[in-house]
Amino acid sequence: MTIKKGITAGCIAALTSGAAWAEGTINVLTWEGYADPSFITPFEETSGCKVNATYVGSNDDFAPKLMAGGGVYDLITPSIDTTQLMIDLGFVEPLDTAAITGWDGIYPKFLAQDGIQQDGAYYGMPYSWGAIAFMYLDSAFDTPPSSLDALWSEDLAGKISLWDDKSAIYVAARKNGDMDIYNLTDDQIAAAQDSLLAQKPLVRKYWATAGELVDLYKAGEVVISNTWAGYQSSLLAAEGVAVTEFIPEEGAEGWMDSWMVVKDTPNKDCAYKFLNMQLSELGQCGVANVNGYSAANASAAKACMTAEQYSALHQDDPDYLDSLLIWTPLGDRFETYTNAWNAVKAQ
Repeated sequence: MTIKKGITAGCIAALTSGAAWAEGTINVLTWEGYADPSFITPFEETSGCKVNATYVGSNDDFAPKLMAGGGVYDLITPSIDTTQLMIDLGFVEPLDTAAITGWDGIYPKFLAQDGIQQDGAYYGMPYSWGAIAFMYLDSAFDTPPSSLDALWSEDLAGKISLWDDKSAIYVAARKNGDMDIYNLTDDQIAAAQDSLLAQKPLVRKYWATAGELVDLYKAGEVVISNTWAGYQSSLLAAEGVAVTEFIPEEGAEGWMDSWMVVKDTPNKDCAYKFLNMQLSELGQCGVANVNGYSAANASAAKACMTAEQYSALHQDDPDYLDSLLIWTPLGDRFETYTNAWNAVKAQ
């Protein structure tokens, strides 16, 4: 779906005016694990607010779902390379940070990120962060892989998977030696496309959800892929499947997800209760325990994590993000990257 910069707030309102919000209910468009019953149920019981969750499998899903007009959402959680687009399209509104308990506990590094603030106002509340690492099935490798070249290995034909997301362009670009992955030229994007097309016959399936990738590993259909670091590996460990995450020599991307309030939601009371919960110990350790992701509120994390978990999730070292290629807004190149990936899948 092509996203036009010229979409106006009035047009967006017209797209969504046919749907209605239920009083005392908030509808969230988010990632798997971000509305887990382990912390949503206690929130519902104490707040009187009910939470309905719709899940995305890619950042590329947010704009089309918000534009479709088939439902109304109160809160969304795009990643840092997509938050600016949500602002530009007028989908979200400035946050009342004074109404968010724990705001001052957020790592300054995250509050300084481009893409969640504009004209002196914050539009995104940092929530969780981590790496897009890579993962392999232990039993399939005598020598552990260390390079992205393994995802193009003929020896692994039919056993490779890649996330169905525009970030596949980032992976292929790094494999080609083009490391400035958020500022690729047209020629470099074309080269990344060529690499992905060469890889395509080797790919078992492009995975879209955490559960889908887990099932592929459990069935032995996939032995190497990229992964949401900490999440799928923990799900597989619980199933007795031994996998190992690794950062290839070509590097890995880093991400940060933020909660954003959809423009003109009438459910602000419940929405802000929800934001406060997600930034509290309940929400921060909730996502850490369910997804294995790191938390954005250092104070809450320190209060609810063991010393071992706090260290393992780099809570004592947010500069770990500097070792990753942290996602950045693509600006006017967003469509170029997205269209390039969609063209690979279409062939």
